Amino acid sequence: MSWGCRHHDVNAHVASGLAMRTQQILPGVGIPIHRHFEMDEAFFVIDGGGTFVLEDVRHPIEKGASIFIPKNAWHGFENKDRELLLLWIVAPPGLEAFFREVAARPGESPVPRTRDQLNSIARKHAMEFQSS
Repeated sequence: MSWGCRHHDVNAHVASGLAMRTQQILPGVGIPIHRHFEMDEAFFVIDGGGTFVLEDVRHPIEKGASIFIPKNAWHGFENKDRELLLLWIVAPPGLEAFFREVAARPGESPVPRTRDQLNSIARKHAMEFQSS
């Protein structure tokens, strides 16, 4: 399993109470279902579209959509045929450290990881991925 997204450190902003970043999700990759133990999260769809999954309910999303996810809620994204460009905000900060560890920089290929490897990294950052 690869995380399959790209991150841009120049787009990361961290304050004492929140962090925000843009995230490019390549077509067909999505974001696996996961939850954050300590963070509330919000997304704004800058470009693209797909499906947002919250607690096993699928919601179509398009450019301009905004989404709020309370901590401990299972969520993820599916984008079978289109790229997604998202702006996310988390409070409190900390998620940006997870992306520094797992996401590929622009021009680099994603590093393949097993679900166990990804969860080992995720737990260091107060999150976990749902079992298949």
